[in-house]
Amino acid sequence: MRFAFYGRVSTEDQQDPESSRNWQLARSRQLIDPAGGEIVTEFFDIGQSRSLPWSRRPAATQLLHALADPTRGFDSVVIGEPQRAFYGNQFGLTFPVFVHYGVGLWVPEVGGAVDPGSDAHEMVMNLYGGMSKGERNRIKTRVRSAMASQAAIEGRFLGGRPPYGYQIAAAGPHPNPSKAATGQTLKRLEPDPLAAPVVVRIFEEFAAGKGLYAIAKGLTEAGILSPSAHDPDRNRHRAGGHGVWAKSAVRAILKNPRYTGRQVWNRQRREEVLVDVGDVALGHQTKMRWNDPDEWVWSEHAVHEPIIDPDLFGAAQEAFGRPTSRAPRRSGSRYLLSGLIRCGVCGRRMAGQQNHDRPYYRCKFPEEYGVGPAQHPRNVYVKEAAVTPGLDQWLGSLFDDQHLEETSEILAGVSQPSVEDEARKTALTKQIHDCDRRLGQYQAVLDEGADAKLVARWMAQVHRERANLQAQLGHTIPGGKLTSSQVRALIGALRDIVTVLSEADPQDKADLYGELGVNLTYHPEGRVSVEMSPRGVNVRVGGPIPVLTTRPPPLARAYSITER
Repeated sequence: MRFAFYGRVSTEDQQDPESSRNWQLARSRQLIDPAGGEIVTEFFDIGQSRSLPWSRRPAATQLLHALADPTRGFDSVVIGEPQRAFYGNQFGLTFPVFVHYGVGLWVPEVGGAVDPGSDAHEMVMNLYGGMSKGERNRIKTRVRSAMASQAAIEGRFLGGRPPYGYQIAAAGPHPNPSKAATGQTLKRLEPDPLAAPVVVRIFEEFAAGKGLYAIAKGLTEAGILSPSAHDPDRNRHRAGGHGVWAKSAVRAILKNPRYTGRQVWNRQRREEVLVDVGDVALGHQTKMRWNDPDEWVWSEHAVHEPIIDPDLFGAAQEAFGRPTSRAPRRSGSRYLLSGLIRCGVCGRRMAGQQNHDRPYYRCKFPEEYGVGPAQHPRNVYVKEAAVTPGLDQWLGSLFDDQHLEETSEILAGVSQPSVEDEARKTALTKQIHDCDRRLGQYQAVLDEGADAKLVARWMAQVHRERANLQAQLGHTIPGGKLTSSQVRALIGALRDIVTVLSEADPQDKADLYGELGVNLTYHPEGRVSVEMSPRGVNVRVGGPIPVLTTRPPPLARAYSITER
């Protein structure tokens, strides 16, 4: 028997990936060797949490795709430890796919292949999924409890990037003997001689009545590097930054109590929220949320050298309570180009803003960062109605008689059926013939006097399998891609696409721009650059939704507008 191996290791397991893979492989071979099994391919996820569903793990996703391939090259899948593969109810959501494609699943805990018709096997696998979830929750509870006590009682630095104004220094050997033996040490914060005076300046100016923008502008004009530019090695997520100060950076410094010398932990928490409420099977994603100050964990006394006096810190927090006048925020407006249009000067996304009840887009770079007009105009401002006619006209030109053939081929992602497409079509046809053969055999068994109810169940299952295969063969070409001829047929139902766009519902129009992958860049002189890189064209024309699975090269051009 030919087997595919699946395993997983994550950072939460605290294991070397190679060692983890080796023992999971060894356990798998111990299971399949007596049956003459051989592992011919491997799927191993590294650094992926067990809480992620299979569809969001790279190697597991590849395995699921391989199951649907008749030329996959293996007959069954073996898993060394089910707790690493399945979490919570993941087995119940994944195993039916194995059954559908006739691929066996072997795990040591059931002594071989999981029997789809065995309630005992299903209960065992669901039990291990529950145990996996419980183990992860216990680890989280132990780690959080340990970190809370270390912060409150020991005042220990718990890792991460140091706040601007501090740098990391060694604080003696690690209390864990095994870690100390490898040379690991405790860490502490000490003032950065260059940045610490800047922190003092920020607090003093804010407590004296200066605003966030004024402080940011003053720091930029003084040539002081922003936090990300000051320490680029620890801020690689902001690589390519401009080095000027933002109001958000000033606010973050003013709100950080660690400048008083005390360790403060649990200011934020990781919260798991559903990716899609309408599709629970997609699992959760982690969001950072601010905790209430009452939930913060403070060290009992100062554990590193303070940069800010507690009285000055308190005065700054009181200053945040100063009343300010602000125009009421408008809501409920629909922006067709939200997230799709960028400023041609700084490259940042332009924000939607209403003006006389009409949608505009504005780049407020100077208001967020302390720069002058020589580096960026005070306002880069454009009306939506000035941009969309040219955009719609260009989109319409892509589907006129002159450009229809080229556009259809780009959207289809193919110029002619590939060898893989033809091979899969042949395999689907062969599977349909096999279903017909089995139906004939079942009919013969029924004629010989077999149990009618039992045979009827068998035949119903094969009929469902055949209908599914027929649907795959008839509605889409293998791989789910559209051919050029299919694209032309769909476009034919929307001949005057410019008129359709101009009269379309705003919500549908915005969705279409997003699906087509429209990206615009507005330049202050009135020029608009636009390119289109479809990222999944969903078209419904009285039938199933064909989905573009490849990412074709962008279509691009530039046009000018007269009304800003």
